[in-house]
Amino acid sequence: MRLILIKFLFICFLGFSLQGCETLGFSSNNSDTEDEYAGWNAQKFRTEAKVALDSGSYDKAIKLYEALESRYPFGESSAQTQLDIAYAYYKNGDPDSAIAAADRFIKINPRNPHVDYAYYLKGLVNYNRDIGFLDRFLPTDTSQRDPGSARNAYENFSELIRRYPGSKYLSDARLRMIALRNNLAMHEVHVARYYLKREAYLAAANRAAGVIEKYQRTPAVPYALQVMHEAYAKLDMKNLANDVRQVYQKNYPDGPPVPEHKNATLSHRIWDFIGLEK
Repeated sequence: MRLILIKFLFICFLGFSLQGCETLGFSSNNSDTEDEYAGWNAQKFRTEAKVALDSGSYDKAIKLYEALESRYPFGESSAQTQLDIAYAYYKNGDPDSAIAAADRFIKINPRNPHVDYAYYLKGLVNYNRDIGFLDRFLPTDTSQRDPGSARNAYENFSELIRRYPGSKYLSDARLRMIALRNNLAMHEVHVARYYLKREAYLAAANRAAGVIEKYQRTPAVPYALQVMHEAYAKLDMKNLANDVRQVYQKNYPDGPPVPEHKNATLSHRIWDFIGLEK
């Protein structure tokens, strides 16, 4: 009986203590977050989010855009808000969330007049996905990296051009596709050279031949021919080696017209020697 009475008194004391906390303003039900946007209309959200975005406060912009979307999911500007969220994620360095938001926009608004921008944004995200702090200040060779994002970006821009031939983003997309194609071709040359170093000469020759077949009219072609010539010479395939040498001399008598990064400047040679791209 005494134990029951003690428990009863303890429960009563705990109840009064919690009530006191609420009175002092410590109740979790009265969090500041719930009232943070009290009285805000859609225009207020848009204005403040744009200010945050323009000032580089991307986390804040994302928070505001998401709050706007949750409060006004069916407004006239709801589709634009979804695009704004995707762009804010992109600027905030969150590529996966940016692409997910762009895909969501495309799925929900397939006939929106700005849907071409969603495809373009996906390409931008993948185009810049692997660009980090060092790349903005040092002359790195992007062709030595994993080409997965570059291929995705190329496909994104290709889809944009195929689906929306009248889009205002086409000229920029085409220029980026040229750069991506050149990088993808040069990446294959790096792989072929790696095979040469490993004395896998047949694999090196085949990889270089793939560059000439798939990436014609790119700056990587003369370098691929160099790899092929060396690989065939190592394999003692004299006829093939001579054929490749003649093709190279006929088309590039003065050497490759576009200098390779590692040979272009001292800084590029230092970067290549350090091997941070390997």
